[in-house]
Amino acid sequence: MKDHDFQSFVDIHSHLVPGVDDGARDVEDTLTSVGNMSNLGIRKILTTPHLKGSLTHSSVAIEDRLQEVDEAFEMAAERVKEDFHEIEFKRGHEVMLDVPDVDFSDPRVRLSGTSFVLIEWPLLRVPPSTSVAIEGIVNEGYRPIVAHPERYSTDRGNDYYLDLIQEWKAIGAYLQVNYGSVIGRYGSNPRRISIQLIRRGWADYLASDFHGQSGVKIYLSEARERLEPLCGEESLKHLFLTNPDRVFHDEAPVPVSAVTSKIGLWEKAKNLIS
Repeated sequence: MKDHDFQSFVDIHSHLVPGVDDGARDVEDTLTSVGNMSNLGIRKILTTPHLKGSLTHSSVAIEDRLQEVDEAFEMAAERVKEDFHEIEFKRGHEVMLDVPDVDFSDPRVRLSGTSFVLIEWPLLRVPPSTSVAIEGIVNEGYRPIVAHPERYSTDRGNDYYLDLIQEWKAIGAYLQVNYGSVIGRYGSNPRRISIQLIRRGWADYLASDFHGQSGVKIYLSEARERLEPLCGEESLKHLFLTNPDRVFHDEAPVPVSAVTSKIGLWEKAKNLIS
């Protein structure tokens, strides 16, 4: 894939609101992070501070939390606008489903006020009844995006887990894979699962999940390089650009084609390198 094939990249998962979670600590961290992302060609950033879904069961607790994020984001967004005219900087949340019945009615909980909601499972483990929780979100009229599905663990093995992910997809969930996962940033099994999701055409988005930490890479370029021998140019565009951009416009992702060639040679080569 040639550089001119992309005018810009779009990232829908990061932690750049200062001082509200385990991401950027202050506005200077935010600005440094946005600068690093801009240098990679990212022009739209939808940053997603952590939010416990259980807070939505208390009107006082959720309002306190959302106001805290509002204030920090508005301060950061003003500075980003001043320093990076080329960047569109929006916010949503990465919502932990520590309860199965999260209230997504407040648009601030969703991704830039759209119908999309970025969700994650607690403690990077797959709890029981995940499909029921996803079905509930879909029935409420929202569109769940499961954050980094490749990173969760289950005691029942990868085959069972891939079948479960397929069930999530059938219900109406979308999948967001981290850049770093495809190059082994989180270990060998997340790498294997991420490649399986992309091979099967199940992944809808690639994103950074960048936490604004000094010295930590964003891995966009490395992920592109790793995936180029596997994916066609059109699929890469959908994963890195088209589909993340469609979130900003509240549009469903374009289907990503399954890989029907190059799989055997590509996997053998990567296994030898590993």
